[in-house]
Amino acid sequence: MPVENDWKPILQKLEKTESYQQLREFLVKEYNTETIYPKKENIWQAFEWTPYNEVKAVILGQDPYHGINQAHGLAFSVKSEVKLPPSLKNIYKELQDDLNITPVEHGYLKSWAKQGVLMLNTILTVRAGQAHSHKNVGWELLTDEVIRALNEREKPIVFILWGTPAQKKRAMIDEAKHKVITSVHPSPLAAYRGFFGSKPFSKTNEFLIKSGQKPIDWELPKDPMKE
Repeated sequence: MPVENDWKPILQKLEKTESYQQLREFLVKEYNTETIYPKKENIWQAFEWTPYNEVKAVILGQDPYHGINQAHGLAFSVKSEVKLPPSLKNIYKELQDDLNITPVEHGYLKSWAKQGVLMLNTILTVRAGQAHSHKNVGWELLTDEVIRALNEREKPIVFILWGTPAQKKRAMIDEAKHKVITSVHPSPLAAYRGFFGSKPFSKTNEFLIKSGQKPIDWELPKDPMKE
């Protein structure tokens, strides 16, 4: 795991587990025989950009985008030159409704990550064109431990859990200390059943301010390359 910040000792501990060893073997084979997203070097991008002690909020989704050139290691984010996926369009729609922020034309969410939003999925890899294809191969156990490690933090965190797989992690979170916001996944299949109108962005900032932390500036730069 090529993470060179304060996530390193946490992830190194997980590396030693039997389930991770099995997951690693599976991934080596998959990357050698199939088209897998994101690229190997981007699997841990969310951890690289949002160090453990700087996490203010966690946005937790399901698994990475499975279209060509979409996933780059940050849940819901795509590189600046890639067309906006429908889930992200819905996130922008809710952001506009919640905080009156006009959507940008790109889907590169690095500025959120750099402000302390850990953009994570419950599963970190996927086969091209096959949603949930890396389900139950060990990723869920690893992301369980990541959530547990974050739960141990003294400084309160907002956990935004989108969709059923993400909401399964709720049991690991001490809600006397941290804030949990849940809704259905922002995908077009589900968004109208409770994602729209859930106001996760304003609720996150209200909690951060209340707990003495700087709120997130959810307005993305128009030019993503200026970050």
